[in-house]
Amino acid sequence: MFRSRLQQLDTQSLTRHLHTLGSATGPTIQLAGRTVILLASNDYLGLATHPDVIYAAIQATTQYGTGAGAARLVCGTLPPHTELEQALATFKQTPSALVYGSGYLANIGVIPSLITRGGQIFADRLSHASLIDGARLSRADLRVYRHRDLNHLESLLKRTPPGRPVLIVTDGLFSMDGDLAPLPELATLTQRFGATLYVDDAHGTGVMGQSGRGTLEHFGVEDRIPFHMGTLGKALGSSGAYIAGPTDMIQYLVNTSRPFMFTTAPPPASAAAARAALTILQQDPSRRARLWRNRDHLFAGLTRLGFHLTDSASPILPILIGHAEKALAFAEQLLAQGVYAPAIRPPTVPDGSSRIRVTITAEHSPEQIDLALSAFERAGQSVHLL
Repeated sequence: MFRSRLQQLDTQSLTRHLHTLGSATGPTIQLAGRTVILLASNDYLGLATHPDVIYAAIQATTQYGTGAGAARLVCGTLPPHTELEQALATFKQTPSALVYGSGYLANIGVIPSLITRGGQIFADRLSHASLIDGARLSRADLRVYRHRDLNHLESLLKRTPPGRPVLIVTDGLFSMDGDLAPLPELATLTQRFGATLYVDDAHGTGVMGQSGRGTLEHFGVEDRIPFHMGTLGKALGSSGAYIAGPTDMIQYLVNTSRPFMFTTAPPPASAAAARAALTILQQDPSRRARLWRNRDHLFAGLTRLGFHLTDSASPILPILIGHAEKALAFAEQLLAQGVYAPAIRPPTVPDGSSRIRVTITAEHSPEQIDLALSAFERAGQSVHLL
């Protein structure tokens, strides 16, 4: 059964394979005995290998062990968890925060706590899979609106019976296209129709906004959107996720959110590492400045070469290709030229929109970016994209 299904995926160029690295992720990696430039990581600020972040993880492991033992309601809360939550709340300028083991766990845990059977959820068409799964687990009715299409969303809201609970869910920064949700307009629609807005700012945290607080800060709507979700495994270089918001909401989640209640707490090391990364983010704005300089350098180069990019406003720079087979061939040519940037294919993206999802970090050097651009040019010519 499994072999035949795998063969079917293979005929559609949709099989995936795990590649074991011989190094930590960084601007370059060791892969199959070669040093190649990595342009696929979400470690936007390069904090996963920062000495202070590593040291914090080691200290927490030495003092509190490698695991938390159980869920926090069962085994107790360790200081690294509460210290991280306090630091997140301060940074995000919210009364409280709650840490989860991953962004997926947060979304499938929070959404069913916000709405349930009898309610209505409207989700952007390109919302992350965990948002869609959280919506389905809530047992509320789910409707998808066209990507960033406020007129479509408004028409759906107008047809919703008065008094029915409504939740609007969206990414803040869309992970596969690199574009931003229109948060000011969404906040206005939310208020106008008495709905609730849930924003997944996994890729915005540490990247967007003047201080790196995320997409809400970027748009200046932090006072209009009282809570949101973000992750610790991207710009903060660790693992896990958080909800930042009002204290009553956080306490409600502690008592109702199943992935928080029934999952062993994140390791103390990951919590301590995330807190250290948060400190570096606030004390060293030069990292974000380098990130955006690198982003502009790479964007200008890919555009000059003639690649078809999405309307990205972030360090995520997808090259749209279309067919999965051609995207896979392009990725293979890139790797042969010394650049690792895998093909992104359905079901991660819609049919006909396969791409190379290029990401840049603060740690890439200008020379590495120029080498990568040369590789993109040669690979693009070899598969007739240029």
